[in-house]
Amino acid sequence: MSSTCPGLYCGRMLINGSVEGECGVCPRGERTNLQNVCERCTEAPELYDWLYLGFMAMLPLVLHWFFIEWYSGKKSSSALLQHITAMLECSVSAVVTLLVTEPVGQVRIHSCRVQMLSDWYTMLYNPSPDYVNTLHCTQEAVYPLYTISIYAALYFFPILTVLQAVGGGLLYYAFPYIILVLSLVTLAVYMSASEIQSFKNLIAKKKRLVVLFSHWLLHAYGIISISRLDKLEQDLPLLALVPCPALFYIATARFTEPSRILSEGGNGH
Repeated sequence: MSSTCPGLYCGRMLINGSVEGECGVCPRGERTNLQNVCERCTEAPELYDWLYLGFMAMLPLVLHWFFIEWYSGKKSSSALLQHITAMLECSVSAVVTLLVTEPVGQVRIHSCRVQMLSDWYTMLYNPSPDYVNTLHCTQEAVYPLYTISIYAALYFFPILTVLQAVGGGLLYYAFPYIILVLSLVTLAVYMSASEIQSFKNLIAKKKRLVVLFSHWLLHAYGIISISRLDKLEQDLPLLALVPCPALFYIATARFTEPSRILSEGGNGH
């Protein structure tokens, strides 16, 4: 019997200190090592992994808030209550998910480290040693980063479940840039729709300040996720850039006012 297994994710079980059985899929919570032996995932997630999980936890909350704002209209009091309810719902689901994940009852998790993009799509790497029969070794090589986001959604968001299942690996590497781009775009759209062209307009309503500070938190989250705070003395000063998009918008909004551009065009300027 060969000591190695075909494919990237097929391995043998380690029972009572000895390697036994045929090559196959590792149990959940384990992945193969360099010797094709299934090992238990006991490492703690890195900072970037926690930031990714935070991003996946924020997705349903942001979707909640977006549609609350979209359909609430001018009913600011009822909208505020719905915002708070949505935050509580998503917070409780995230905490409960952490508590029921190994080790159970603790707000921490054991994880398999992500080594490459293929770790998210093990179903595409089932080997065919004889080119006829397929050896199925599909597993969660990035345990529990793949499924914990699905559990956190509590099956309330089928779209998010599909998104995580199909694009989990791509999201893992791209989510910092997604946060930055979307937070910048949505802030610009909100300020434009609210006709905020000065600091006076901005502070006229508390709701606008809440939206602004929420976007600033997202800006900071994206910057931290990109830099990973590997070098604090270099990375922390980047957080000073957080208010810049809003300040730039307010400073230049009056120059891009459509009515002003049309009137100046009509006057031949």
